[in-house]
Amino acid sequence: MKIGIGADHNAFEMKKSLSDYIQELGHEVVDYGCGDSCTEVDYPKVAFEVAEDINKNEIERGILVCGTGIGVAIAAGKVPGIRAALCHDTYSAERAQKSNNAQILTMGAKVIGIELAKQVVKVYLESSFDGGNSARKVQQINDKEQEFLKHIQV
Repeated sequence: MKIGIGADHNAFEMKKSLSDYIQELGHEVVDYGCGDSCTEVDYPKVAFEVAEDINKNEIERGILVCGTGIGVAIAAGKVPGIRAALCHDTYSAERAQKSNNAQILTMGAKVIGIELAKQVVKVYLESSFDGGNSARKVQQINDKEQEFLKHIQV
């Protein structure tokens, strides 16, 4: 799978470790920054790039990390069609994909340790959308989003 990974300066070290780990799992990684731990990077820019490239089918899934994981989840979720899930445990990561078809996993480098973050990423990447009753719910979210977009475009 082709995985986009991005972070702000608060999560640079976690991003580096996760990027290496994702490659060890056999996936291709596309790095969206930040380039080093010293340069301040605004997380919305990184989150928007990852989300937009998912919509363009340039990457299949995204992993975004910032200090808490909250900011990147909010930012990525502003891109139409994107479902970003903040997860700090393996059960939530599994459900993010199996029940919600979340294209992006977000985590907080100041909230979760690297070893648990690796487990969360592994479970997320190994999970796939089950459909079933969840498909109906995800479709309701998509339909509401389209309804809002129609009002904006008028």
